[in-house]
Amino acid sequence: MLRRTAEKLKETIEGNQRFIHRWTHIMLPGMVLVAAVAVFNADFDLVRAFQLKVFDQYQRSAPRPYDPGLGVRVIDIDDETLAKLGQWPWPRTLLADFVARFSGQVRVVAFDAIFAEADRTSPRELARSLPASLADVKARLAGLPDSDEVLARAVKAAEREGTSVMMGFSLVHEHGARLPALKRGFNISGPDVSAYLPSFTGAIVNRPLLEAAIAGNGSINSNPDLDGVIRRVSLVFRIGENLYPSLALEALRLAAGADQNYILKSAGGSGERTYGATSGVVAVRIPVEGAPLTIPTDSEGGVWLHFTDPFVPRTIPAWKLFDKGFDPAELGGGIAFIGTSAAGLKDLRATPRNPTAPGVELHAQIAEQVIGGHFLERPDYADQIEKIFFIVLGVLLIALMNRLGAAWCALLTAGSVSLVIWLSWQAFNGAFGGRRLLFDPVLPSFVVLAVYITSTLVGYLRNEAEKRQVRGAFSRYMSPDLVEQLAQDPSRLKLGGEVREMTLMFSDIRGFTTISEQFDAHGLTTFINRYLTPMTQVVLDHGGTIDKYMGDCIMAFWNAPLEVPGHPLNACRAALAMRRDLVALNAGWEAEAKAANRPFIPIHAGIGLNTGPCCVGNMGSDMRFDYSVLGDDVNLASRLEGQSKSYGVDVVIGPNTKAAAPGFAVLELDLIKVKGKTVPVHIYTLLGDEKLAGDPRFQKLAGRHAEMLAAYRGQRWDEASALMSECGKDADALGLGLGKLYHLYEDRIAACRAEPPGPSWDGVFTATSK
Repeated sequence: MLRRTAEKLKETIEGNQRFIHRWTHIMLPGMVLVAAVAVFNADFDLVRAFQLKVFDQYQRSAPRPYDPGLGVRVIDIDDETLAKLGQWPWPRTLLADFVARFSGQVRVVAFDAIFAEADRTSPRELARSLPASLADVKARLAGLPDSDEVLARAVKAAEREGTSVMMGFSLVHEHGARLPALKRGFNISGPDVSAYLPSFTGAIVNRPLLEAAIAGNGSINSNPDLDGVIRRVSLVFRIGENLYPSLALEALRLAAGADQNYILKSAGGSGERTYGATSGVVAVRIPVEGAPLTIPTDSEGGVWLHFTDPFVPRTIPAWKLFDKGFDPAELGGGIAFIGTSAAGLKDLRATPRNPTAPGVELHAQIAEQVIGGHFLERPDYADQIEKIFFIVLGVLLIALMNRLGAAWCALLTAGSVSLVIWLSWQAFNGAFGGRRLLFDPVLPSFVVLAVYITSTLVGYLRNEAEKRQVRGAFSRYMSPDLVEQLAQDPSRLKLGGEVREMTLMFSDIRGFTTISEQFDAHGLTTFINRYLTPMTQVVLDHGGTIDKYMGDCIMAFWNAPLEVPGHPLNACRAALAMRRDLVALNAGWEAEAKAANRPFIPIHAGIGLNTGPCCVGNMGSDMRFDYSVLGDDVNLASRLEGQSKSYGVDVVIGPNTKAAAPGFAVLELDLIKVKGKTVPVHIYTLLGDEKLAGDPRFQKLAGRHAEMLAAYRGQRWDEASALMSECGKDADALGLGLGKLYHLYEDRIAACRAEPPGPSWDGVFTATSK
């Protein structure tokens, strides 16, 4: 009975497997399609980000044509203006003169600015700052007209000449003492949409006297997307139950001469077709007698911006208005938005066409779009159309894949994607009924491509994904041939290790703390990257692998996991190349320091090389591991690098490296017990390649140097000192810079003369530091 049950269970499992295999070409693409619908319905930020990037590209490819006849201008308080007229904020008296220059020349002057504080140059403010001993002066100053009054009178005077002046306020998520003055309210046509509007709890407003004098008051807030780019601007905002217009909307009302409340039309309101949206704003109307201005919006009362080219003659530097030769006709006669492009005033915004657009330009762009009747819309039915589109195409592709094969379905996929993109582009350009509509071609295209790829290349994609993952993870610190080998066989990336002979390198900048004090965080990061990049490239070019970076220190190794014949030779050549590259880097840094008028501190790096058996492999935990190396010879390489400073040389190598790399210009430094070790080792300095080693002058130096060490270890102090003097001269003639090394031995000899070490002394020096 048990056997029959087991056999039946086996048959059931095998049947299920055959069923899955038979229907995989439908099930897997079908799962992709279902997942796509789920992702689409979930409205992930990543999906929306793709959409926005496509819309950005449309804007770059087809910007809105600029029409100077629309009468919208930006008066730019740029850096040149600030240099000529003084720093911002300007005295209210200068602003009054500024406003007067627009009087009768434009319909609206809109300040993209807030005058929330008293003018520090006003007579009353100056009076408050004077000591009590100057009572007469204080009284006279207090009797003079306040600067706010002067500006308010200029505003009223401009209004009498047919020029309305308005200012901005900033909405904040803090409770303020006073709400902005509302010049005109809102009537809602349809269900209440207040909950859909951007909501705030307080505001930064203008001085009461100024707020009472101006004809309009609007919010200067902008609402960037998650990537910090502004593509839409809200026209209506909310504080509690109060609704407030944006600066651009209020300017349009004043320019149109509208004296009634705005009308906020909501989904489901009279005459509004929503095609899927259940609620929210659909339009804002400015009730102008005979020709109301209707502005289509998204559900939150926002308008999509269709930007012009950033370099159009919309902008007039503010200083030109004070120039005697300025022609007022250049103001256009419509709306003049006053703002700043000066970087120091921090009103620059990122847009699809300009990463540093002045914030005031956003208001001008909206005003132009409304006056010109030029709108971009993301209709409320767009999501449904896109969803239906990719579902129909996906199902059709799944149905035809098994019949037509991959080649014909590839043509179908390419045609479908091209059709989606073409339709989206045509909609953007107003080919369907004149409305410029934003439809996303990215998700439908992605779904169609995903269905095709899943049906034909599941196994291939799995392998390629593993290869890409390996290449991405290791290409920055492993040599390319190793990366490619691991990409071909990712199974090697498992915990474990092996013992093999390797050459280790440690390289560290000397005096890095002092050097780092010259830089801020950004500058230090730039500096260290400029150093590590060429040093890393040298290691990789010589067949090495970067193990890790530890601040300014580089740890590298040779001969694992790929075998590198002659790896000690490669490591020595890499060390010499790093010295040469550091000379070039220092030259560049010195030139930069001179140009910046700051002291130059030359960069010196110590390098330690050692060869020996080590344990190498992927070490770590099941969650994370690194390909690294362990062993006594690794520690010795690190200690050798640390001793380079003590002996005044750039490269210190161990005895195994010296023996495995004959032919280089090498001098013995010492017989030393490094910190943490009990057995002394002979250590050497690497000074040059075979060319230097074959130089007769170096060979002479090497012989004398060996004699000097023999005399030193034999306690023949006079002989050692004499030889040391000759060695120093020989080294200087070759430009080897061994002065610190020979001074070190002079000091040791002096100490030994003062306190003789005794007959049992073996010449070993015990290091007390790493």
